[in-house]
Amino acid sequence: MSATEARAVADIADGFLRNHGIPGVSVAVARSGRIVYAQGFGLANPEAGEAVTPAHQFRIASISKPFTAALVFALIEKGRLRLSDRVFGTGGILGHVYGAQPYRRYVEDITVEHLLTHTAGGWPNDASDPMFSNRQMNHDQLVSWTLDNLPLTSQPGSAYAYSNFGFCLLGRVIEKATRQYYATMMRDLVFHPAGITQMRIAGNTLALRAPQEVVYGASDSDAYGMNVTRMDAHGGWVASARDLVRFAVAVDGTYARPVLRPESVAVMTTPTVNPNYAKGWSITGRNWWHNGSLPGTSSVMVRTPGGLCWAALANGRNSKTDSVAAIDRMMWDVVKAAKGFGG
Repeated sequence: MSATEARAVADIADGFLRNHGIPGVSVAVARSGRIVYAQGFGLANPEAGEAVTPAHQFRIASISKPFTAALVFALIEKGRLRLSDRVFGTGGILGHVYGAQPYRRYVEDITVEHLLTHTAGGWPNDASDPMFSNRQMNHDQLVSWTLDNLPLTSQPGSAYAYSNFGFCLLGRVIEKATRQYYATMMRDLVFHPAGITQMRIAGNTLALRAPQEVVYGASDSDAYGMNVTRMDAHGGWVASARDLVRFAVAVDGTYARPVLRPESVAVMTTPTVNPNYAKGWSITGRNWWHNGSLPGTSSVMVRTPGGLCWAALANGRNSKTDSVAAIDRMMWDVVKAAKGFGG
């Protein structure tokens, strides 16, 4: 990157922070499997005046979903799961462990594939989203409460409704199928082949943040008032921008040791009910991507067919100015400004 390009990139990042009132952002770009740029802008901890570096970690919010999807497919490759496996009821992976019996309408029809594609029939990401209520409940208590109190509204497989709770269920499915913690299986089957060593499940409070984790600043609600740890499989991971790029590079094995076989990647990235969403990945043309949004967090990860992968993580969210959409636009502008990236 030339000095002129570096200044242009810095101007773009600084403009994003200024326009959305966000303290800091970290970005990383890989080309043909190699990280060619990683830089922080703004402040990781405004009170202490600590600058963002490429080593800083952030909550990644819903970018956790592509990781969970990759883990599901890694277990499918090992014969531990199938897309057609039912989740609840007799013969289901989770059986009758959760909730009152008999189950409400449609519950026993849900399969692993329905959870991956957000087509389970309900539990959408709206004001009734169970992942943002009953903060004191653990996973088991929340799953039972949801089954008992939030009925499904449509036949599984018939309609798309983005569901954080559906991916929470995938975490429980993974644990039941492997008899291991979700995070342990992620480490062994996804992080290890991708060369990721520092990712972890987030803590809920300022005191429980990771050693290199930022402090979450500008936001439309309390960044430390949620049970983020419980969000594990749908939104609970902490990572650096470089770690997200490492995953995007490695997931299909084009440029690195593969996380998954080509046939698994093909199924994982092929849309079904929603033409713009596959299994844990948003799809636009031939680009695979996902964004993330939580109080205090705006994030994006993109993999293009031309060999470019990038990620950006910010320690703030501004819903009034739609900082989540803006961080995506910021990265497209960054790639265009730095001609050496090949964008």
